[in-house]
Amino acid sequence: MTTGLLEGGEMYRQPVLKNRRTLLERAEKFISNIYFTDCNLRGRLYGESCPLESISSFLSSKRIPFTEASKQTFVPYKLGSTFGPTWWTCWFKLLVKVPEDWRGKEVHLLWESDGETMVWRDEQPVQGLCTEGEKTSYILSECLKDEEPHSITVYMEVACNQLFGAGQGSMISAPDPNRMFSVKKAELVVFNRGVQELLTDFETLTDIVKELGEGEQRGYQALFTVNEMVNLCDPSDPSSFSKAHTLAQTFFSQPNGESQHTIHAMGHCHIDSAWLWPYEETIRKCGRSWATVIQLLEKNPDFVFVCSQAQQFHWVKSWYPGLYSRIKHFVKKGRFVPVGGTWVEMDGNLPSGESMVRQFLEGQRFFNQEFGIYCKEFWLPDTFGYSAQLPQVMQGCGISSFMTQKLSWNLVNTFPHNTFFWEGLDGSKVLTHFPPGDSYEMNGKVSDLVKTVRNNRDKGRVNHGALLFGFGDGGGGPSQLMLDRIHRLQDTDGLPRVQMSSPDKFFSHLRADTSLLCTWTGELFLELHNGTYTTEAKIKLGNRQSEILLHDVEIASSLALCRDKTFQYPVEILQKLWRLLLLNQFHDVLPGSCIEMVVDDALAYYEEICSDGAALLRDACGVMVSKGSSAGVFNSLPWERLEVIQTQEGADKPSLALVKVPSIGYSPVKDTQPVTPVSVTVQNDGTILMENGILRTIVNKNGTLASLYLISANREAISDGCQGNQLVIFDDVPLYWDAWDVMDYHLQTRKSVLEVVQPAHVVTSEKLRGIISFTLRISDKSTVTQEIIMDAMCPHLKFSTQVKWAESHKFLKVEFPVKVHSSNATYEIQFGHVQRPTHRNTSWDWARFEVWGHKWADLSEHNFGVALLNDCKYGYSVYKNTMTLSLYGSIFQ
Repeated sequence: MTTGLLEGGEMYRQPVLKNRRTLLERAEKFISNIYFTDCNLRGRLYGESCPLESISSFLSSKRIPFTEASKQTFVPYKLGSTFGPTWWTCWFKLLVKVPEDWRGKEVHLLWESDGETMVWRDEQPVQGLCTEGEKTSYILSECLKDEEPHSITVYMEVACNQLFGAGQGSMISAPDPNRMFSVKKAELVVFNRGVQELLTDFETLTDIVKELGEGEQRGYQALFTVNEMVNLCDPSDPSSFSKAHTLAQTFFSQPNGESQHTIHAMGHCHIDSAWLWPYEETIRKCGRSWATVIQLLEKNPDFVFVCSQAQQFHWVKSWYPGLYSRIKHFVKKGRFVPVGGTWVEMDGNLPSGESMVRQFLEGQRFFNQEFGIYCKEFWLPDTFGYSAQLPQVMQGCGISSFMTQKLSWNLVNTFPHNTFFWEGLDGSKVLTHFPPGDSYEMNGKVSDLVKTVRNNRDKGRVNHGALLFGFGDGGGGPSQLMLDRIHRLQDTDGLPRVQMSSPDKFFSHLRADTSLLCTWTGELFLELHNGTYTTEAKIKLGNRQSEILLHDVEIASSLALCRDKTFQYPVEILQKLWRLLLLNQFHDVLPGSCIEMVVDDALAYYEEICSDGAALLRDACGVMVSKGSSAGVFNSLPWERLEVIQTQEGADKPSLALVKVPSIGYSPVKDTQPVTPVSVTVQNDGTILMENGILRTIVNKNGTLASLYLISANREAISDGCQGNQLVIFDDVPLYWDAWDVMDYHLQTRKSVLEVVQPAHVVTSEKLRGIISFTLRISDKSTVTQEIIMDAMCPHLKFSTQVKWAESHKFLKVEFPVKVHSSNATYEIQFGHVQRPTHRNTSWDWARFEVWGHKWADLSEHNFGVALLNDCKYGYSVYKNTMTLSLYGSIFQ
């Protein structure tokens, strides 16, 4: 028998058994935190421990600053005792005394709580802790010295919520308002850094074995290496660690060939500005996450962290000025990198064109004023589709690159590219990259690297891919463990190269050779989350009304300034109102995929916008009106308008007037007589006929349209044997994401709303306006009341709809089957329109069973068409010749 001897007679390089599974599981058990911790390496991570000198607490229902909290009366706290409820804050004061004989050792404060925690030391936020984010200890000293204080006071600010809110039963459930929280562990420990380093070696090698599998020689090399490390390493003898570590280093240092793919790793911390938690908690999530990032930047000179959303920088500047000054220091060094150029990571579909431009205007302006930079890349990893107008808006705002990944969630079709040029409506192109790992919160593991190369649909065209690592959505960000993994794998044979990078560096590599890249033209449509076009109707209404109001205020204020040079243009308050609107356009607020607390916050902001905006509009219009003149009408649109308006005479007597107002102008109210007055006639069968010389319509008793006739064209708009304005309801039970999703199978559950509570009847019959009203019952909990309005000289019919909605898992729509044949329907988007098929020939067509649009959708053939307009809705469907507008859907509370 032949054996190998090391110094001291240790056995080395024993013949290895051929059972791959036993060798692999042997290594896994050696670092397990569940099995054999009494004798394996994991069990040696912490050495000596000692309790805290004292721990006391103070409970607050509000989120208060440190200066206020530290002055409160703290009472003794017993570990395991509960505090709360949800959304409250418990402050802890810890008196810490480090044992004298721990000199030269790394000392951690071990803290395990089911709430998110900010550590405060010397009146400054220094680190975030969260069990879900793998951050459960704060380093008091990396190597305790005599001159360091051994008695320390530390404060812990514990939010009564977790990384993903406080859902009942599952993450995306509504929060449990009565949930209680506790601290399970609070003690001083000696941290064995050598054990941690070796654990990372073992973990990385076992991951290589699993990811490369049995078909790769390099995987077997990793297997035999890690097995030899187990042979060499004695957990009870730290002197054996270096030999095992040297084996691992030898393996990791074997380099790749020149052609190997390069992965650009960027630290990232996606923090939803609101979602399963309110706006106020997001401020603290930013503080906790970014304080931790600053620590990592100080300890890892190659680490680069990217961070979007100017709003979040603004919050941190206001709430944590000391932390913000440290952030500015690393921004200047190019290591804490502001990205995106927008105020928030907004929804990519629903904001108006003006709102999208303002997102970039406010974002780029903030980054330039604060840091002296303009972002070159748009950063929107987690939104529910991307408007075809975005490339032109980006280009106009100085942005030439785009990073996102959400299309990897497509339910039906696999998007064919990861790196490509995206072309917008006017031909503008931006270089676009979808990280092939399909995630913005990877953790630097071997599996992340392998997946990033394996999934890249453009490998061969490009030799670079991005990897965004760090806990996200609820914050958290990167950890030291993630950085340690990446450092080991920078250039290891069998795996792609990986290097710390920045967006600018990464896109520069991509841009260096684009000759083989493909181009995708038009919208990037996400085949999921179609319900967000309709969810939370009040938010959709508030958004549209606010967008229109702020537009009108700016037009009126500009005209007022032209008329009176002393007029004070309301710059500051307009910026404040715009920023509130932009904040509410965050990609989990405007879509309605947020908890009820966020909805309440958003609606309060809309009220503020409407109140303050209306006052600004009145001030500006007052300047345009000459003193002593009669009432007037302001037209903020760029075309002349002839419309019926409602004026007020006396306390309760409204009256109507037909007025003509020039484009972007003002005109006194001067009643104009219509060429043809409106006539309203109740017919013998109970239907009601309305006409105004342009349109003629017949309304059935249940409010549906039996006819809609365009007189000048001698054309009927409603399909034969069908009714327009047919309210229909569907079941809305998605596969998983309530309020986000409506699935294609909901179309099989269509039911007409037929039960009449009050049949159609005439409300108003005047020469300028006719109004018909009716009420239908949706269920025993919900009703819809509608007024059908025809105005003189008006080429369209109006529907004023009030829905009392108390449904769960139901979807209300209105249908108009029209006598138009076209293979495409046209939908308004930001500063333009897109066409989508009305057929379902392919899987790409079928996946667009529910689509988004703004104020109108049109179905036209040569010389004739029908348009469906709205003032607060975004969800549409046009299939064959039936035009459908989505009205109400499920809610997520």
